[in-house]
Amino acid sequence: MEKKRYSKRYCKYTEAKIDFIDYKDLELLRYSLSERYKIMPRRLTGNSKKWQERVEVAIKRARHMALIPYVVDRKKVVENPFRV
Repeated sequence: MEKKRYSKRYCKYTEAKIDFIDYKDLELLRYSLSERYKIMPRRLTGNSKKWQERVEVAIKRARHMALIPYVVDRKKVVENPFRV
């Protein structure tokens, strides 16, 4: 049985040469959140360790400022949470 070969994922923040991730920029943070507002792991997003830590801090700050919810009810899952 052969192993599946996946394409190499690259850190989009490093490629875009972004200096700082702002917690108010929800369009940028949306790519690191699942449909239930959970933080996506590095192995799925392809972020480097440095940028993954910065994304986590920005998402946690946005949650604290009530821009992103902490918990989503299973019955109220939406496809794109930022299109509302």
